[in-house]
Amino acid sequence: MMHTKRSAFSSYLTERLSEGRVVFTASEAQAELGIGPGALLDAAERQQRRKHLIRPRRGFYVIVPPQFLGWGAPPPSWYIDAMMAHSQRPYYVGLLTAAELHGASHQAVMEFQVITDRQLGPIRAGRSNIVFRYRKTMEAVADGIEKRDTDTGHMNIAGPELTALDLVRYPRGAGGLDHIATALVDLGPQIDATSLTALSGAFERSVGQRLGHLLERLGYGECTDGLHDALSRRKGMFWVELDPLEGAGQDFSPAVVERDERWRVKVRLPPEPDR
Repeated sequence: MMHTKRSAFSSYLTERLSEGRVVFTASEAQAELGIGPGALLDAAERQQRRKHLIRPRRGFYVIVPPQFLGWGAPPPSWYIDAMMAHSQRPYYVGLLTAAELHGASHQAVMEFQVITDRQLGPIRAGRSNIVFRYRKTMEAVADGIEKRDTDTGHMNIAGPELTALDLVRYPRGAGGLDHIATALVDLGPQIDATSLTALSGAFERSVGQRLGHLLERLGYGECTDGLHDALSRRKGMFWVELDPLEGAGQDFSPAVVERDERWRVKVRLPPEPDR
């Protein structure tokens, strides 16, 4: 009887793959196979030991197609949308991952970076490391999110304007100022000035100031006039550090070498993009 259940579960995985589906939930499998939670868990654990299945979230499974057995899992883009729907959380793929999807690929992206409205721990799925960043108000940036087709459906990704703003807002997730500047070199031509201005209202004023300075520094000042006007109307602009990590410990920080009066930004270490 146990062998029959295992064979049925293996056939279930093969059938789903043949239909182009790589994900399923525990409740779906139980209903379709007519088995209970314990039997499903036993069968799933056996397939996990054989590296044919992963469980990135409780009750949510991803089948590993033969071509990805060496990787330990298919790419996160194949299942991120279904996984976040299972978790009932809004999301979008952002930061350097989104920048790469928009053609900014000067450096290898080591993480698959996702923005959501819940603080979630990272997920190790085969060779991939899925990392989550927290944003409280997802609705405020809805106009900056695009749908991108994937091999198994689609996923939500940040558009160029939202990507640029997020890179500045999450500097550690972006790998530091040099990586941010490198990504902006390629994102700059794609940024729509009107969309950038509209989205900036969902971010701290300091984020807009830093991004405005960087875009002008990199030669994309033509898309920043509306952003500057919008920031100026928000009760003026106060001086900020270009790198928020600099200047925190004044005794050890480099001296200010530039002061951008237009954006009220102090520069200690000018960024060096990899052009």
